[in-house]
Amino acid sequence: MIEVKTIDAMMLREMVNAGAALLEKNRDAVNALNVFPVPDGDTGTNMSMTMVSAVREINSKDFASVGEATQALAKGALRGARGNSGVILSQLYRGFSKSLEGLETITPVQFAAAIKNSADTAYKAVMKPKEGTILTVARVIAEDATRQVQAEPDDYESLFRVMLSSGEKILSRTQEMLPALKQAGVVDAGGRGLLLIYSGYAAVLRGEHIEDTYVDMSGDVAAETPFVDDHEAIGEIQFAYCTEYSIQNMKEETNEVDVAGLRRRLNRIGDCVLVVGDAALVKVHVHTNDPGKALQYGTSLGELVNMKIENMLQQHRETMQPGAGTNKEPPKPYGIVAVSLGEGFSQILKDLGVDAIVNGGQTMNPSIEDLQKAVDSVNAENIFILPNNGNITLAAKQVAEMCEMNVIVLPTKNVAMGIAAVIAFQPELPPEENEMRMNEAASRVRTGMITFAVRDSDIEDLHITEGSIIGLNNGVVTANSDSIHEVALELMRQIVTDDDGLITVYGGTDVTEEDAKALGKEIADVYDFCDVEVHMGGQPLYYYLLSVE
Repeated sequence: MIEVKTIDAMMLREMVNAGAALLEKNRDAVNALNVFPVPDGDTGTNMSMTMVSAVREINSKDFASVGEATQALAKGALRGARGNSGVILSQLYRGFSKSLEGLETITPVQFAAAIKNSADTAYKAVMKPKEGTILTVARVIAEDATRQVQAEPDDYESLFRVMLSSGEKILSRTQEMLPALKQAGVVDAGGRGLLLIYSGYAAVLRGEHIEDTYVDMSGDVAAETPFVDDHEAIGEIQFAYCTEYSIQNMKEETNEVDVAGLRRRLNRIGDCVLVVGDAALVKVHVHTNDPGKALQYGTSLGELVNMKIENMLQQHRETMQPGAGTNKEPPKPYGIVAVSLGEGFSQILKDLGVDAIVNGGQTMNPSIEDLQKAVDSVNAENIFILPNNGNITLAAKQVAEMCEMNVIVLPTKNVAMGIAAVIAFQPELPPEENEMRMNEAASRVRTGMITFAVRDSDIEDLHITEGSIIGLNNGVVTANSDSIHEVALELMRQIVTDDDGLITVYGGTDVTEEDAKALGKEIADVYDFCDVEVHMGGQPLYYYLLSVE
């Protein structure tokens, strides 16, 4: 029975710790909620690691108010966000924090408003949100919670009873919303992860020990499909003056609407716009041909400090002059950051000129902080990020939004696509042409991936048993056998066409170089109109990655 009427900073910290603990306790169960029987269902891991970072930040000191505590919570979640599910979770906490700014404690009405704002914020973070995901679960819970506090505004017991009941109901319906979930007869993994966090909250409010808290997931048998994100990448820098300043001592009437208005006004006179901060300090960055107007816009909100205007055209001319240079090396025109899931792939990418490699892949998505550090290590005016995994794309685009340089994210879904994109890069071309060329090159690549099934499953007309060898044709399971060799040849029959000219075989850690070369020779004999290359990619879990273009 929940008897508390308000939540203070100390109790909120206990709730967040409990939510993280309950999620971690059930991490493997959430990971197992995977549509396809491949060994890379890591939603539970991504969400749990995001929560670990959030917990670390909120535990860093004693906070006097829930407003301060939630600011730390949101900061930690964003810093440690991994994968699409982790990034969306960080946006939920961002909206939660925004709603509670300046509050000492939280009433049930304020809590309901905060989770409503968290769902709204997360939806806005994704250009084309899909229903049937964690977003749907968060939104429906928030809507039902809002109605509940209108009826009983002082009752946390009824609020959390409705939240958890609402969550279970909408979670069970997610398989009706996404065809892949319906086919597998399962529910959404991200939604289950969020419900585990909320269940941890409720356990603390009821005075329960988290070790004794049990969540019935027997009806899940669930999974999560990759979340599709279509944020537009930042475009080419076209303006001469890099203008930066900070705004402090805000005018009394200045509010968030004014800050949003500043961002829109700056976008009309330039690009690479960055407007971030809070009521105490806002940092502004813009490339524009009218820096005076950019400064004028800022003074309408408050006092300007730390102003800096640089003529980028002049800087470019100076760097082009013979003997030009300073103690600090000027940035080069381009840099490339790529995510790699094996030593062999990493070496190939380095040999092709990639500046920074971020380790990660199916089983361990790099965090936003990992990607940010890699971008910061590259001294370049324009930086391409190759996430090489659909579950890393959203995190990469969050990094792009936070960076002051021109960062372009290419939606590469695997390392083979990333390699094709790098090969297509031309340093003498402008950014938008390179982006087009690299995307086109990546899109021409068709891939087959060979791994093992982690559970029994029925997909279309395939009856898959745990431990059998399965093949994925561009991400879809289309082959099943007891033999790696048979699956490889079946994938080739499905993928290769008469118009193709290159087949590349990338061997994983669980195959020998001799076996990889033998498979390459057999493929070359069958498809003698194609060049066949064999490399050891060093990827875990996947015996082979087969690339056709």
